[in-house]
Amino acid sequence: MKVAKFTKGHKQLIFFLVMAIIIVLIAIFAKQIAPKDPLNAVMTKPLHAPDNENLLGTDILGRDILSRIIYGTRYSLFMTLALVGTVFTLGTILGLLAGYFGGIVDTIIMRLADMMVSFPGIILAIAIAGLLGPSMTNAIIAISSVTWPKYARLSRSMVLKIKKELYVEAARLTGSKDKDILFKYILPNMVTLMLVTAISDIGALMLEISALSFLGFGAQPPIPEWGAMLNEGRTYLAKAPWLMLYPGIAIVIVVVVFNMLGDNIKDLIDIKEEDF
Repeated sequence: MKVAKFTKGHKQLIFFLVMAIIIVLIAIFAKQIAPKDPLNAVMTKPLHAPDNENLLGTDILGRDILSRIIYGTRYSLFMTLALVGTVFTLGTILGLLAGYFGGIVDTIIMRLADMMVSFPGIILAIAIAGLLGPSMTNAIIAISSVTWPKYARLSRSMVLKIKKELYVEAARLTGSKDKDILFKYILPNMVTLMLVTAISDIGALMLEISALSFLGFGAQPPIPEWGAMLNEGRTYLAKAPWLMLYPGIAIVIVVVVFNMLGDNIKDLIDIKEEDF
């Protein structure tokens, strides 16, 4: 009864949660779902229009676009989740240290964060990726370098508020070590908002990592990553528009699903970043 009542009152949340689960399952079971090998080139069928055999057509090498998009779910989503995990961990820890210890630690971390956000994020990420060289790992490092300040600032602001609570003061007075206060009393009370923020950022970060791949700084051919597929297809846009159309639709769907999922979770638990 409670489940039915919850479902009825949160239809939008349930819908986008189910959609997100489906996307994750497609990524996990891409090998079983894809009708063809995404790397298998059929040189006799280059730029073949969608038909019964190739539902979304083929690319310049005759590779099945549907299979490449399905496998691209794995590469694009897992790259994005790795990126989210990196900035979440780095930003949360640095903000935790800055907010709790203050002083020179706070000054160094926050000035570094200010320096990173003083440049346009995607431009700086492109510059870093260009220096490191094109690869999926370097793309994650590049975007992480310009994204962690958001999480550090949010984490720091929450720590500054939480450490004034009576239970934290009581723990300090009873002789608890800084490590125990940080990880037993402060972190558990801030991790919910941090996680919801991370979920909400999956869409935006997927756009950024796809942009780097589109520009040639991320995933490299023949990896079927959506941004890289857009890059490969732009040369043939007039002749074979499906090369860019379907990967673009896939990106839009995933971005919308995770953005809406994050927003609905925030509404459910009534969390507002402005409160911190």
